[in-house]
Amino acid sequence: MDLGISGKWALVCGASKGLGLGCARALVAEGVNVLMVARGAEALQASAAQLTQACANQNGVTVQWLATDITTEAGRAAVLAQRADFDILVTNAGGPPTGDFRNFEREDWIRALDANMLTPIALIKATVDGMAARGFGRIVNITSGAVKAPIDALGLSNGARSGLTGFVAGLARSGLAAKGVTINNLLPGAFDTERLQSIFQGAAAKSAQSPDVVAAARRNTIPARRFGSPDEFGAICAFLCSQQAGYMTGQNVLADGGAYPGTF
Repeated sequence: MDLGISGKWALVCGASKGLGLGCARALVAEGVNVLMVARGAEALQASAAQLTQACANQNGVTVQWLATDITTEAGRAAVLAQRADFDILVTNAGGPPTGDFRNFEREDWIRALDANMLTPIALIKATVDGMAARGFGRIVNITSGAVKAPIDALGLSNGARSGLTGFVAGLARSGLAAKGVTINNLLPGAFDTERLQSIFQGAAAKSAQSPDVVAAARRNTIPARRFGSPDEFGAICAFLCSQQAGYMTGQNVLADGGAYPGTF
């Protein structure tokens, strides 16, 4: 299927590895020009080089990268100074630490809100009006399956991402869809990423079990009996950015191998 987005420009955050890289890879495969952003310069440069090589046979596709902290005002300013107009925005930031909420200080909550709620809102604010003026825009916020099924140890993430979800629910229905702009959230369950491994490490330390045992127990709770791959996550993201997904907005799309047990 031709997704109809060849030649568009996308900003993909957290794009050096994991789910962000999966999204960038899928968009590049569709002929989308991508500006990849992440904090780690070495990993980001290597990933950008891989994507550049992968699209070598696609005439006109450009892959750019910028190592900066998108969760800061300075980082966002640096990105928008490099390129101000985007047709596609994929927001993504590393999840905050796990732990008991009793041990979280106010500063922990502020950092979580900055990264997982306020940064996506700031990026949407910076790009959405331009999208509307051009008659096309796709915004995909990578949040978490914990928005639908909260996980006790992810209190910081539960709170911040739920705040973003409520904001998007209103904004997506504010008239932007009539101007060709959609905003959706993509909720990952257990995908094989460094973030998931860190969660297993934390759970293992609390339970005196090995990370492998913890991982196996988690895998057995998933009807698909496996963890997802960043590439299949990226494929879902690319579809949400497509011309064909223009009638989907304000949605929370859950990709979790069937782990969420609810009907709605």
